[in-house]
Amino acid sequence: MGMPAQWHELEKVLVRIERKIDLILKSEGEGHRAKGVGKVKGAGALDIMTLLSLPDHLRKTALTLIKLGRAMAKDVAKETSRARAIESAYLNQLVRMEYVQRKRVGKRVYFSVEENAGGRGHDH
Repeated sequence: MGMPAQWHELEKVLVRIERKIDLILKSEGEGHRAKGVGKVKGAGALDIMTLLSLPDHLRKTALTLIKLGRAMAKDVAKETSRARAIESAYLNQLVRMEYVQRKRVGKRVYFSVEENAGGRGHDH
């Protein structure tokens, strides 16, 4: 008797996760690290395990913000091809989770992942 369909789907997901982890570990071993990712002082740091624990939609937003460094929601939306309002909501969710900082400059709101972000987790 074969495996139920759910097991096949679960197996596919696990294989994808394993490949992603292998790629991350390989890139770290070669000294390639995305800006803002890794062991960053500050409890709110977005380290590899934190990124992997985020839902896909928030991970995509967080990785885009790490790539950009400091950006407005419209800048993140341009990179992710999602609506600005959606990215704004996701960025604000990451702010509430204390992984991202939000700073208003006049009428503009900038988001960033910084070393001194307060938040959850532990210093490494």
